[in-house]
Amino acid sequence: MEKERERGSEREREREREREREREREREREREKEEREREREREREREERERERERERERERERERERERESERERERERERERNTKRERERKRERERERERERERERERERERAREIEREGEREKEKERERERERERVRERERER
Repeated sequence: MEKERERGSEREREREREREREREREREREREKEEREREREREREREERERERERERERERERERERERESERERERERERERNTKRERERKRERERERERERERERERERERAREIEREGEREKEKERERERERERVRERERER
């Protein structure tokens, strides 16, 4: 009877130890599960940081491309200003040449007027000499008579 109780007690203790080991295994599985979950969370965070860094690098590349485009636009504006300046200088030189040609034409007209006046004076003198010769002939005939 006593041995029966001891064996019952022993089996009870054994079952208790088994339940304790089971609880321990359960706690261990729970810790492992939590650890895997934390690891996955850390992995997601690393990936998110990496994606964020990549997006930042892309934004920086885009800003760089925009700066380059702006520099190119500025160079183009500068070239346009230079072309305009050059065209304006050329137009000014052309206007100046045209004014000079006009002044030269005016001087030529002036010289032509002076020559015409000179020729007119010569013709007048010639007519006067012709009249003088005519008067001389008339006087000559008068004397002959």
